[in-house]
Amino acid sequence: MVRLPLTPAEVERGQRLGALLRRARGERSMLLTALDAGVSPETLRKIESGRIATPAFPTIAAIADVLGLSLDAVWSEINKSDAGAELPRPARAARERLAS
Repeated sequence: MVRLPLTPAEVERGQRLGALLRRARGERSMLLTALDAGVSPETLRKIESGRIATPAFPTIAAIADVLGLSLDAVWSEINKSDAGAELPRPARAARERLAS
């Protein structure tokens, strides 16, 4: 399986996701948050740092649930650019890369 390189927009989206999760976690321990979500602390650390820019949906759903975040709010937050405009959806971006 060949994995396409991430676009700059996908990398930025991953960074926004990490920042959102760090803010939502607040003073809560990374270890306890990860264990409650059923993911490894290293996975949570990589997502929060942006090193995993496109984590699996069940992973994000579990973490969001533990932190009391709705998936709608997470999606809305991570798909905004710095200027506030919505970024292209991931599937659309992937199709555009394949078509080029």
